[in-house]
Amino acid sequence: MTFLYNLIIQLYVLLLRLAALWNPKARQWVAGRRHIFDRLQKTISHDQPLAWFHCASLGEFEQGRPVIEAYRLQYPDHRILVTFFSPSGYEVRKNYAGADYIFYLPADTTNNARRFVALVKPQIVFFVKYEYWFNYLHQLHKAEVPVVGVSSIFRPRQRFFRWYGRWQLAALKRFDHFFVQDQQSADLLVKAGVSQVTVSGDTRFDRVVEVARQKRSFPLVEQFAVGHQVFIAGSTWPADEAMIRLLIGQNIPGLKFIIAPHEVHQARIQRLVESLPHETVRFSQASDQNLAEARVLVIDNIGILSHLYQYADVANIGGGFGVGIHNILEAATFELPVLFGPNYHKFREAVELIAQGGAFSFGNEQEFLAAALPLLTDGSRRKAAAQIARQYVESRQGATRLTLGRLRVGK
Repeated sequence: MTFLYNLIIQLYVLLLRLAALWNPKARQWVAGRRHIFDRLQKTISHDQPLAWFHCASLGEFEQGRPVIEAYRLQYPDHRILVTFFSPSGYEVRKNYAGADYIFYLPADTTNNARRFVALVKPQIVFFVKYEYWFNYLHQLHKAEVPVVGVSSIFRPRQRFFRWYGRWQLAALKRFDHFFVQDQQSADLLVKAGVSQVTVSGDTRFDRVVEVARQKRSFPLVEQFAVGHQVFIAGSTWPADEAMIRLLIGQNIPGLKFIIAPHEVHQARIQRLVESLPHETVRFSQASDQNLAEARVLVIDNIGILSHLYQYADVANIGGGFGVGIHNILEAATFELPVLFGPNYHKFREAVELIAQGGAFSFGNEQEFLAAALPLLTDGSRRKAAAQIARQYVESRQGATRLTLGRLRVGK
């Protein structure tokens, strides 16, 4: 099975190199790993202990960020390395000031893993939520480097707990400790023979509360929103935007819209703007003059969405018509009722918020309007759902403190 795994990794890298000829994201993936070992050798210093945090993409980085920053405070004499698998994480956070080094993670081949661990020489490693790279874990285990899972989550249908995934279950047993989000995850691991586990909760709750406390202000967005009710659609895809256009067409008096698509390349933004009413302004082109008449504001840059929820009254989070919804907690922490499409069942916070009345799901246009319109036209209903959302987030803080409180890292 190890041979087959390595073959699959090699084929995956080959396919990405071919895709890079026409796909910008694949091109970034390949270019970011070019000469990476030379760059690591020239950059990494071993004059201080080093902690390595690996995040698949931007969402996992935001999940791991509270632990990174708390680790920095607890171990100020340690250096911090952050790695990403996806360009959508690396390209957004490559200048993150909380880490000493930020790199793409080389593909998980035997040689890459051996060279990487030998060059980096980490004292401790944190894998955030997902990604259990077989060769990296093997090399870290050989080097006797402790590996910790942060905000990990497991489900019964994952490959580790199926007959065909037993060889991959061995990789989980190489972790020194798992800090998992819920009791189901802990029970699955223990039943599978992985006993080094603590139910800590989800560090994303700590992160979104901190964002709300330190929110950035955007005067132009505030000018756009002041005196109006605002419906914000975050991390949207075309299927989500079809729903927003339907709501715009309801012509609710005093209602404005902020739309922040998940992808912001020029062609994508252009298609979105052309599909919206004439009173639409791009954030990059916003001014005192054009905002006065604007009804829709399209956010055409990245990195600010989590702060924009402060200007809204109701939020729609995208991804629910694709592989799964994006981060709903960023909106909930700003006391917003949250709406999203039907593919949410893998996200515990979505299931729980729906049960409590702070979130609402829809599968078609009629269900969308049935969920959105009462929140926009009935202030008491909106306020009740908003308070539930905020209280839900606040009551689940503390995973970061619990995670670091259980660690004992040598200095």
